[in-house]
Amino acid sequence: MNRFTRRFRGLPIRARLSMLVAAAVAFAVAAVSVTCWFIVQGRLYDQLEADLQKVHGPAQMAAQRILFDCSQTVANSNGLRISYAQVVKTDGSICLDPDSTGVVKVAQSDKEVIQAGTLGTLYFRNGTDKDGNPLRVMTQVFATESGSHVGLLTAVPLKSTQDTLKDLALILLLVSGIGVLGAGAAGLAVARAGLRPVDELTEAVEHVARTEDLSIRIPVEDESDDEIARLSRSFNSMTSSLANSRELQQQLIADAGHELRTPLTSLRTNIELITRSEETGRPIPPADRKALLASVKAQMTELAALIGDLQELSRSEGQRGERVQVVALQDTVEAALRRARLRGPELTITADVQPWFVRAEPSALERAIVNILDNAVKFSPEGGKVDVALDRGVLTVRDHGPGIPEDELPHVFDRFWRSPSARALPGSGLGLSIVARTVQQAGGEVTLARANGGGTVATVRLPGAPTAPPEMG
Repeated sequence: MNRFTRRFRGLPIRARLSMLVAAAVAFAVAAVSVTCWFIVQGRLYDQLEADLQKVHGPAQMAAQRILFDCSQTVANSNGLRISYAQVVKTDGSICLDPDSTGVVKVAQSDKEVIQAGTLGTLYFRNGTDKDGNPLRVMTQVFATESGSHVGLLTAVPLKSTQDTLKDLALILLLVSGIGVLGAGAAGLAVARAGLRPVDELTEAVEHVARTEDLSIRIPVEDESDDEIARLSRSFNSMTSSLANSRELQQQLIADAGHELRTPLTSLRTNIELITRSEETGRPIPPADRKALLASVKAQMTELAALIGDLQELSRSEGQRGERVQVVALQDTVEAALRRARLRGPELTITADVQPWFVRAEPSALERAIVNILDNAVKFSPEGGKVDVALDRGVLTVRDHGPGIPEDELPHVFDRFWRSPSARALPGSGLGLSIVARTVQQAGGEVTLARANGGGTVATVRLPGAPTAPPEMG
């Protein structure tokens, strides 16, 4: 059974569907054919029994005459002649009608019926004569004048009836076979038509695997909503998402290469100057050497920051989901404020932070808030002021710098985008992109706008609660 199941499952789907349809039709046709055969058999036997019962009226008198001299012909008032007629006594002896076609073989059941002595009851059975010809036999029990019981056995041949039943069985078998074959062919045709979209989907998947062409789409009717249509739409959505992901990946690689080229070129130039000075024996003035080393250090710091940002952007969703936990947002903001005050000691940073608890990745959330504060510190004038507030999940960071032009606001969260006025300042152009991604993953939103009176205000909204959930207690 297991071997058959494995072989069946190894067949193509259309072959399995055809076999299942053929099997279902075969079962239905077999059930109908068998039922029809038994019904016809019953009707034919009923007709034979009705013919036998037509002699029921004069049967007792015929039995008496047969017993008297065994020379009387058994007949009814309608003139019906019975092919076989004989009287059977309780001891099993037979008195045969002289005009009987042959002798009916007496069965044990006939003797039991006669000995039981149930008068007037009709008993029917299939039997044979002495030559083995099939018969339909009717047995009737009568009482003789002496009080003993005898049985009158009358019978008609069954050969024509059995031939009719055999012909019917053959016809039903042929019709059933044709029906099963037709059902299998129809099932195969229906399976091919129904699975044609699956074939198209398979060809599309194989094409994508072979060529890595994600632009392929499977046509789907708009009004169709069956399983195949849903599968096709899912495939189209998947290839579209993969194409977008590849495009973003290629764009990220191109932008990263472009951003890495500048600090690497500067590093190479500075290192070559220092190396050439060592090789030629011409020392660089101490001030210039100090400036070169400071530039090398700054470029290495910028490279390290850029690589860290790229690693942050390349992390998968699954890696982030594993580290999500309940975070006290006020503590994260305080930690980011301490770092911001170190980077801008000449600035006045005010903070009004209220308790708020969110679900997020702690390190990523702190990095995002640090990036927002770094931007505020970077664009604030010397001696300027930065206002920070956290109230019921809304974090606002407002600086008093030059602000962002209106035409640049739609691009501030794009990867590697940098304002033309800020290209001379350090940075990779990934900070706000990381902020937007982190906040979205925490279920929140972030916006950047021009502040009234000058400067820029960054607003971060995160869902949460003012008190810690039970699992933090």
